[in-house]
Amino acid sequence: MSDTAELLDLYERMAVIRRTEKAAYDMFLAGLVKGTTHLASGHEAIAVGASAALHPDDYVFATYRGHHHAMARGATPEACLAELMQKSTGLCKAKGGSMHLTHAPGNMLGSYAIVGAHLPMAVGAAWSARLRGTDQVAVAFFGDGATNIGAFHEALNLAAIWKLPVVFICENNLYMEYTPIGAVTAADRPAADRAPAYRMPADVIDGNDVVVVREAVAAAAARARAGDGPTMIEAETYRHYGHSRTDPATYRPAEEVERWLKHDPIDVARARLEALGVEPDQITGVDERAAATVAAAVAGAKAAPGADVAEAFTDVWADGGAAWRV
Repeated sequence: MSDTAELLDLYERMAVIRRTEKAAYDMFLAGLVKGTTHLASGHEAIAVGASAALHPDDYVFATYRGHHHAMARGATPEACLAELMQKSTGLCKAKGGSMHLTHAPGNMLGSYAIVGAHLPMAVGAAWSARLRGTDQVAVAFFGDGATNIGAFHEALNLAAIWKLPVVFICENNLYMEYTPIGAVTAADRPAADRAPAYRMPADVIDGNDVVVVREAVAAAAARARAGDGPTMIEAETYRHYGHSRTDPATYRPAEEVERWLKHDPIDVARARLEALGVEPDQITGVDERAAATVAAAVAGAKAAPGADVAEAFTDVWADGGAAWRV
């Protein structure tokens, strides 16, 4: 990528996501967020880089750590924060919360709390694209822990056998909740090492470099659209917070945390901008604009009315209601 304007845009998207996650953290500590949260600070480059490589009508499926994917596909910070606060203006009108953010207008078809459950769903979406004769691609984002779930292997097998247009992206942050993935997995690369068993090409990339992510996903999506089948991408990254808001993450070695924080995706993108000759003031201006965007989102979410109980059973089923079940 050599287009400075495009890289500035990707940088701003990551900056907005980072600040939105910090706002969610602060609001949780203030008792304004209902339920737990699984923050994606540190993972921004994966969502933003991948989305930049996809078409608007491509499908995206994410895990319960999916705030960044919702925003990368067009959900506003205010709608996401309002959802966490159980407000009527929330992304899912308070029905989803942090773990189930969904943005259907951007074909971001949900965040899923059951580990690995959405991988076969992505395969199904790719199969539907095949049946309908479109060039859509389905992308499944998942954590390293999902590679030890049966659904992971079932999804890879079907996608490979049927040569479906799927891109599997493992956000490998080294830990499956609180357990180091390497301590319980007989593969050095939990996703990439297993893909060849299904005759699937695999690529291990720096998940903290938005340019690297964009290029890898663009290549995999092009391969899928050409009818050459699925690709596995294992993106190495690191979460800046614990697994959830109840986790202080004290099990992670201090030197490991320090090493990864020095490879922050925001800093990596900023260094690329500086190398392209972008003036520091211009980058600062982007940071200030991102801060203003999130500040307005926080204010809007706080001021929004609470969820209306009367809408609890609307937009739940395909026909818009649950009356048919009575």
